[in-house]
Amino acid sequence: MKPQDIAGIWAPICTPFTNEEVDLKKLEENMEIYSQTPLRGYFALGSNGEACMLDREERIKVLKVVVKKRGKNQLVMAGCSHESARGTIILIKEAAEEGADIVSVITPHYFKKVMTDDALIKFYERVADESPLPVMIYNAPGFAGGVQLSPKAIARLSQHPNIIGMKDSAPTGPNIFLSLVNTEEFAVLAGSANFFITSLLMGAVGGVLSLANFLPHACCRLYDIFRQGNMEEAGKLQRAIIRVNREVSGRYGVAGVKAAMDFAGFNGGDPRLPLLPLTQDDKEKIRLSLKRFVDEYPEFKTYLKI
Repeated sequence: MKPQDIAGIWAPICTPFTNEEVDLKKLEENMEIYSQTPLRGYFALGSNGEACMLDREERIKVLKVVVKKRGKNQLVMAGCSHESARGTIILIKEAAEEGADIVSVITPHYFKKVMTDDALIKFYERVADESPLPVMIYNAPGFAGGVQLSPKAIARLSQHPNIIGMKDSAPTGPNIFLSLVNTEEFAVLAGSANFFITSLLMGAVGGVLSLANFLPHACCRLYDIFRQGNMEEAGKLQRAIIRVNREVSGRYGVAGVKAAMDFAGFNGGDPRLPLLPLTQDDKEKIRLSLKRFVDEYPEFKTYLKI
């Protein structure tokens, strides 16, 4: 699989709950809408999907729905993270059986003090050696106890034939990695709208954007106008999207994304404890943020219920 094969916008799919139980019917309804959008694919069982709070049976059921309901030309990347290489490989083989196309593996972090370059390189090489699916490295120190991969480690791992790229969600963005890897062979996906365009300028092929859960058309439009070379319009839309990102995902996390989904006609709902649902006041702030966005870009108003 080449970088161009995964180029575009990916939605890190949220998991709907009803009374804290996984609601597969609501997930199916969400996927039926997403499958009609220009999204390139879906990152299932990631942080927005609250995967760390799903049991094994729930994870498999969620992945089944995402794989079954995706659009004809859309791909599924499955989060398969475990603290051991052995456990990660088991999860990857299960994801392969369910029809995932790619797997994403976050850095192990429980034993943070000894997660050296050597340890992380060995971990990913072992996983990639035994994985039946292409592996995407997931560099997300905010979800990994502060552990992140160094440029040296990425430069080494980018040479592995079964490691096809990385999703970078570190606050600094992936530009330092993009300057070290062969972007024609190693795909980099930006993990935040905050540095999406700058990452594309440096050679990233797309992004896994939390906003794609509730503004998929706007995110895809941003990618398209960048590819068309309209930098002025891309910059303007990027700034508007960054504002929404900071006021929703940046301020409220998963609970905010889910609340915004409710305003966009998707099934968002409340997160699972220990994540707390938003207050009505906070939901109103999100509604107003979305209203400001569609006042500036009325072409996306039809997708929102505000």
